[in-house]
Amino acid sequence: MVKNPLLQKWEDKLQGIFDKIDHRLEEKYGDLFPLSPNRPARGKGVTPDADGLFDLGVSFSVGLISKLGPGYVFRVKLATPAKVPEQFTEKVEDEVVEMLTDELPKEFPGKDLKVSRDGKVYKIHGDLDLN
Repeated sequence: MVKNPLLQKWEDKLQGIFDKIDHRLEEKYGDLFPLSPNRPARGKGVTPDADGLFDLGVSFSVGLISKLGPGYVFRVKLATPAKVPEQFTEKVEDEVVEMLTDELPKEFPGKDLKVSRDGKVYKIHGDLDLN
C-alpha cells in the first residue's frame, strides 16, 4: 500500500522525535532493569522502539471513542520482567510528555499540537493537517 507522500513525511518526522526520545531514555535509564529475554539490546533491533528497555511505539487512531478525537497514540512501555515501581513509570511518562511538548513545535512549526492522556494511553492531537 502506497502512502500519501505528505503523510509519510509527517509520520517520518514524528517517528524521528520518538526515536530521539527513546535514545535519551536509554542513555538515562537503560541499565536500571534487566531486558526481557526476547528483547534485543539497545542498537541491535530493527528500530529504537524494538530494542533496549523502552518501547515507545506510536500509531494513528481515528479517535472514534475518544473525547480528544483523532491523533497519534502511544504508551511508555518497559521491556523487562522486573517489577517496575509505578512512580518510576509515571516519572518517565512525565519526561516523555515534556520532551514531546518541546520537540513537536520544532518539527511541526505553526501547528497547534497537544499531548494529553486519553484513557490508558497518551495522544498527540490538534492540528493534524498535512500541509
